[in-house]
Amino acid sequence: MNGFRLAWRSVIRKPVKSILLFVTVFTISLLLLSGMSSGKATIQMQDNTRQAIGAGLLLEENEADRHRRIDALTEQLNHKEGTLGGYHQEIITLNGVESWRTWTDNSFETLLVEDIEKIADTEGIADYNITTVATAVRPVDFIRIEDEDVDQYSDLGGVSLIGNRDMSMDSNFLSGNAFITEGRMIETGEKDVCVISAELAEKNQLEAGNRIRFGNCRDKKDSAVHEAEIVGIYQVNQPIAPYMFGDTYRSENIIFTDLDFPEKADGKPGDPLYEKAYFKIADVNEYEAVKIRVMETDIAWERYDLIDNNGNMNTLSANFNEMEKYSKILVWVISGASLIILFLIFQFWMKSRNREIGIMLSMGTSKMRILAQIMAEALMIAAAAVLISFSAAPKVSGLTADYLVEQQIQSAEEQDLLNQGKVAFSYEQSEQSVVGVRAEITSGMLAQDASGIALLITISVCVSGIAILKRNPRDILQNL
Repeated sequence: MNGFRLAWRSVIRKPVKSILLFVTVFTISLLLLSGMSSGKATIQMQDNTRQAIGAGLLLEENEADRHRRIDALTEQLNHKEGTLGGYHQEIITLNGVESWRTWTDNSFETLLVEDIEKIADTEGIADYNITTVATAVRPVDFIRIEDEDVDQYSDLGGVSLIGNRDMSMDSNFLSGNAFITEGRMIETGEKDVCVISAELAEKNQLEAGNRIRFGNCRDKKDSAVHEAEIVGIYQVNQPIAPYMFGDTYRSENIIFTDLDFPEKADGKPGDPLYEKAYFKIADVNEYEAVKIRVMETDIAWERYDLIDNNGNMNTLSANFNEMEKYSKILVWVISGASLIILFLIFQFWMKSRNREIGIMLSMGTSKMRILAQIMAEALMIAAAAVLISFSAAPKVSGLTADYLVEQQIQSAEEQDLLNQGKVAFSYEQSEQSVVGVRAEITSGMLAQDASGIALLITISVCVSGIAILKRNPRDILQNL
């Protein structure tokens, strides 16, 4: 009788032991798949303060990934002064006490143009816009709008420039809040042009066709001046939300320019800081289909938030608090506990088969063959358990991911309560809520699960078999 048939008969002959192993492996497989899928889950968020306008998609930087990249670069610098990947750190001395000063430059913070262009090439995208961060610059030959009742000591004393690739798709104009009252919008490809507010135009007696100059706001010694032609004047229905506090960023002092002008006026030509990108969808009826195709674009999605016109966005578990970390811990804990449980089960197997093993050894059957038969029995049962677990895994994985997300939300809320009144923000925090969790089981996860189970069983059987197989047949039979 060949080894496979012998193993199969043994499995059928001892149903209780076989069922025990089957249930154990089935449970372990489900837990491992749940842990792995939760670590790669997609959390569907809704942001009440950030939404794409109309039939479009909005791309912004993911704040959690930004912090993770900073932590990684800090670790690579190994607590030494230096610069790496747009991140800088140095030791400074204040009042005789040394401390670290860290900062990032535009190359670290900006959206990557190559990623934006890949998305723009997606079928169904009609056009796109890139918008710079609000950049503070010094007005050279005109006067800005100021609140006379506010102390300007801590303010930069400038105005803010916002550059656009296509001004018509800037969120302020796309929403209808801002509109042109004189002249025109800036066209794609134009250089050294701007559109100013009606308040600035009135205060300085400016009109379309005039030219105004800007200098570096932070470096007063920088004598470089950059000139732009006014091509339009705009008004707003409601004041534009300021990027930061201070009159530099107030609505009336916001000046829209071509895409490249802010970096030049800031003294950083060739070093842009792109804050967001907007993608216009050609056919509104194909909105969801185009959104799916965009999400399939081969870029580093962990860097970004892709936000639709309802404020919905998909966040990777790696960017959702510490969910990915806890999922990895869960997988390792399950693996360790499973190894112990399987070892105890096979110890029970071995001891309950002392007589059988002793007789087989007396008949001249090699120890390796006996161990191979037990291994075949275990793998046979495990294979059936793992295959059946695959069908139940999607449901259980979804429940596990939901539970982990709830725990992360609760933890974040508790931390917010602790920080309440202690942490001040110079900007309006996003109002985000979780509207769904999607945990998918991939073929790679199934392969890892199956190979992991096989490895755990192999180790457990080999370790359990040592105690029995190192003894001779007489000793085994005498102890029955």
